[in-house]
Amino acid sequence: MTKLQLKTHPVWQDLTEVLANLDANALVTEHLELCEYKISGYWDEQDEFYEEIILPRSLSFELVSSAIGFTGQKRWLQLKFFLQFVPELAEYLSNHNESKNLGELTLIYDENLQFIDENWQINIDSTLMR
Repeated sequence: MTKLQLKTHPVWQDLTEVLANLDANALVTEHLELCEYKISGYWDEQDEFYEEIILPRSLSFELVSSAIGFTGQKRWLQLKFFLQFVPELAEYLSNHNESKNLGELTLIYDENLQFIDENWQINIDSTLMR
């Protein structure tokens, strides 16, 4: 039986190098601009359907997790971001007892950084959503 020591496996160094050379904020910004800050066909957690959601353009992003995966011979990169309102809206949000978190966006790219898929988790109750 072969014993594999993952702790020192080169895959961790490879992931570290990929993430160090990747401008994740540029990818999420490009994605939001390409979709014109709109989500089409969104189902919320209560199974309510929204034909279109318009996101505010005053968003900030925070990369919260990243992963490299394999499906058969295909490899992919997954980046998960928190979507938040820009700090300039903090006073407005605090006056309305509203969270600064708008939701999460997960983007998946192939090994050539070609977009594959997206997954949104949106705070649909936010007053700043349309």
